[in-house]
Amino acid sequence: MTINTHDTSIAEQAQELTETMMRQAPAGALSPFAAEQAALRAAGVPAGLATLGFQVPDMPLVDVNGQPTSLYAITGGRMAVLVFYRGVWGPYCNLALRTYQKRLLPQLAGRGVELIGISPQTFQGSLAMQEKNELTFPVLSDVGNQLAARFGILTQPTPDALASLARLDIDVAAANADGDVTVPMPTVAIIDAAHVLRWIDVHPDYTSRTEVPDIIAGLDAS
Repeated sequence: MTINTHDTSIAEQAQELTETMMRQAPAGALSPFAAEQAALRAAGVPAGLATLGFQVPDMPLVDVNGQPTSLYAITGGRMAVLVFYRGVWGPYCNLALRTYQKRLLPQLAGRGVELIGISPQTFQGSLAMQEKNELTFPVLSDVGNQLAARFGILTQPTPDALASLARLDIDVAAANADGDVTVPMPTVAIIDAAHVLRWIDVHPDYTSRTEVPDIIAGLDAS
């Protein structure tokens, strides 16, 4: 399925993706995911979510070559848009990052703002995400969700969802660099040049993502 990411919102693309998967999947195969998404929506944003003005610490990260780096080294003293996602195994993650590459990155480049993708997966998974979607911005591994934990955005797939993923040959624990199943809620955070949190948007339901115009509005308000 090919979707024109230049002309459609992420929500529209996600809806089309969901409908396609529902048509193609065996009856009942997606029920555990639908139940999980409903529960996530009902629970909402975590109580421990980082608030505006939070001083984001320098945390270790790993690049797509397996080399250690850090948040401060990657941002280089510039304002940055951080995109926390679950992994290359997530279809909605691929959709979102591909859209950010095409529609967000050019706008950020003109502002001198960095765009950074962050997930708990292995560096090989980060490389696969970068290559699969032809991403030109840094895609980094947050081993053990150390940075995501500071933002207070962690969650875990339900046992039923994990079992369904396993039937699709997706092993979240093996995909994550620390062998755990914890993942970040899809989140976009804007930090300024002094690493202070200026804007954040969290989507507990992973089929929903931050839209490009909302990120630009967040930058304008920062």
